[in-house]
Amino acid sequence: LFMPGIGATMMFKYLAATILLSSATQAFSTVTKTDMASYLSHVPEGPPDAILGIAEAFKSCTDERKVNVCVGAYRDSTGKPWILPSVRKAEERLLADPTVNKEYAPIAGDAKYVDLALGFAYGAQADMTKIAGVQTLSGTGACRVGGHFLSKFVPKPEGMDKVPIYIPNPTWGNHIAIFNNCGMDVRRYRYYNSKTNRLDYDGLIEDLKEAPEGSVILLHACAHNPTGCDPTMDQWKDISDLIKSKKHHCFFDSAYQGFASGDAEADASALRLFVSEGHNVVLAQSFAKNFGLYGERTGTLSVVCNSLEERSAVLSQLKLIIRPMYSSPPIHGSSIVKTVLTDEELTAEYYDNCKEMATRINAMRVKLVEVLKEVGSEHDWSHVTEQIGMFAYTGMNSDMCDELTSKYSIFLTRDGRISLAGLNDGNIEYVAKAVHDVTAGKSITSS
Repeated sequence: LFMPGIGATMMFKYLAATILLSSATQAFSTVTKTDMASYLSHVPEGPPDAILGIAEAFKSCTDERKVNVCVGAYRDSTGKPWILPSVRKAEERLLADPTVNKEYAPIAGDAKYVDLALGFAYGAQADMTKIAGVQTLSGTGACRVGGHFLSKFVPKPEGMDKVPIYIPNPTWGNHIAIFNNCGMDVRRYRYYNSKTNRLDYDGLIEDLKEAPEGSVILLHACAHNPTGCDPTMDQWKDISDLIKSKKHHCFFDSAYQGFASGDAEADASALRLFVSEGHNVVLAQSFAKNFGLYGERTGTLSVVCNSLEERSAVLSQLKLIIRPMYSSPPIHGSSIVKTVLTDEELTAEYYDNCKEMATRINAMRVKLVEVLKEVGSEHDWSHVTEQIGMFAYTGMNSDMCDELTSKYSIFLTRDGRISLAGLNDGNIEYVAKAVHDVTAGKSITSS
C-alpha cells in the first residue's frame, strides 16, 4: 500500500487507527445488538388457552377411542364439521357473481349486512333508526369494541377509577380477559348453584342489588355458556326491573340465537324484552355458532340509543375505536349472511338448518341421560335435560374430568362442561360408561 505525500510513520498511524476504528465499530455493533435483543430473554412463557390447549392435546392423542367434547363447534351425526346447506348455496352464488369483489369494507362494515343482522336480533318491529351498529370480528371482537366504548363513556361510580362490569360466575372464559384488557373493573355475580346444579337466581338478584349504581351488567342472551341455565321470562322481567332501579347498564352477549332452541325468534325474547322496557342495551352478536361461520369471524356490536343524534354520535365513536384496532372487518362471512337473509328461500332453508342442529343437540342431551341410567348411574342427571344449548354442565369436578381424559381419552374442560355436539350414536355409550365410572359413589353436587 502506498499513498503519495505520506511518510512511513504517518502511514503506520493511519493503518493502526483504521484497524482500531474497525474493531470498535464491530464491538459496538455486537453490544448494540445484544442490548437490543436482551429484553427478549426476559419474556415469560404464557399459559396455553384452557380450551384451545385441550383441543391440541386431543389432536396429538393416538388413542383410537378418543372423544372430543371440549370445543364449542357443531358436529354432525358422524362427528364431522357441517357447513349449513343454505350457507353453501349462498357461497356458491357469491362465487358465481361477477360483480363481487375483494375491496375493503367501510370501517363500520357492510351497512346492508349490519341492518339485516340487527333485524335478526332485535326483530322486525324494532326502530332501527335509533340503533347504532357496526360489523365486528365475530362476538369476541364485538365484546372488545363494546368494552372499550363502555370503559370510555360510562360514568364511573363514585370513588371508583374504573367502570365496573359484572360478569356471571361461571361464564365464557374469554370474557374476563377481554374486559380486563378494555380497562374495566371485572367483577362477578353469582349465577350457578353447584349444590343444586341449577340457576342461582337468588344469588344473582342479591349481587346485582349490591353492585354500585351505574355498573355494567353482562347478560347471556340465551343458552348461557357454560351452564345452559337460562332465567325464565318472569325472572328476566324481574332482572330488567332491578337493573333499571339501580341505573345499571345492560351488555348482552348473543352467541346462540336460533341454535339454542331452534327458534331464532324465541331465543331473542330476553333481549327484546329489555329493549321494549327502555334499556339502552349494548349487544354483542355472533354468527359463528348459528350460521356455522366459525372461521369467518362474522358479528356485530350495537347500541340502542334514544335519538338520531345519539345514534350518530355513538356510531362515530365506535368507528374511532375500530379504525386503529383493525381498520375494517372481513367481508366473506358477512356477505354469506347477507345473501341468506335477503333471499326468502335461503332464509327459510337456513331456519330449517338451524332447527336441525338444535334438534340433534337436544337429542344427544336426552340420550346421554338415558344411557347413563342404562349403564347403572344412580345420580340425578335431570339438570342436564333441563339445560339448553350446546353444552351440558354436568356437575363433575376437575378430578373426575382429569380421569376421563387420562383413563378414557375423553377431552373436556375441567369444569365438567361437555359439548353435546361431540356426541353421536357411535360414541355416546362409551362416554356414558366412562362418566359413570368416574362419578360412581361420588357426589356431582357441592356440599
